[in-house]
Amino acid sequence: MAKKIPLVSVVMPVYNSEKYVAQAIESVLNQTFKDFEFIIIDDGSTDKSLEIIKKYAKKDKRIKVIVNNSNLKICKTLNKGIKLAKGKYIARMDSDDISLPTRFEEQVNFLEKNPDVGIVGSYIKLFEDSGKILGIRKYSQEDKELKERIFFYSPFAHPTVMMRKEIFDKGIYYQEVDFPSEDLNLWFRIGSRYKFSNIPKVLLNYRYHENSTTGSKLRKMEKRANELRWMNSRNPAYHFGIKAFLYNFFHLISIYLIPSKFKLWLFGKLRDTRK
Repeated sequence: MAKKIPLVSVVMPVYNSEKYVAQAIESVLNQTFKDFEFIIIDDGSTDKSLEIIKKYAKKDKRIKVIVNNSNLKICKTLNKGIKLAKGKYIARMDSDDISLPTRFEEQVNFLEKNPDVGIVGSYIKLFEDSGKILGIRKYSQEDKELKERIFFYSPFAHPTVMMRKEIFDKGIYYQEVDFPSEDLNLWFRIGSRYKFSNIPKVLLNYRYHENSTTGSKLRKMEKRANELRWMNSRNPAYHFGIKAFLYNFFHLISIYLIPSKFKLWLFGKLRDTRK
């Protein structure tokens, strides 16, 4: 009897996440939607992450553990997992976040009903290790609006997305040169062929680490994001209007004049709905 192919492949890279990885794994295993394989790739962790992952793998056959012999970083690791995936859909998951129980069920139902949508995300609830809720970050549902706002900020929260595997079968993958803005270029390339959407409710709790990103990394991310937006300003799949032109022009100048962490703080204040 042929082995049943799962409808969803969950891809989760892990690097030194011993403090959070068990909670992330359990949030996937506790989904109301059960037809998935769970590809967990340990990217050369030096803590007890792999030990924790293997304990869960012994209990649930849906978990497939891949171990990188060295730290390949996020882009190579994600591409590795996606190439191994067998499902019709790819669900992203990060090792320090928590997927709500109905996340996969709602996203699969949405993609099944909307074949022209290539990628669907959701709202996120931001929280700290202390348990303090920082607020809800909302994203538009409409393809047109998302393809306008991509020139101002990411149209998706990266760890919430579910994508069609056929996208990657056509040769679209994460590109190392884009790190740490690897998701933005992927969105631009997917959006050139498919529609965007988000489910208008919180389906993932996003762990906020205030000091997890260094100033130099933030500046590098800003530079690459700005480059990608200018590169796609004439892409017919998107709308690069006068507001986008002015924003990205002044954003380019600000990279060298205003501290990145201050802008990140200001962005959070302006972007999030806080409680």
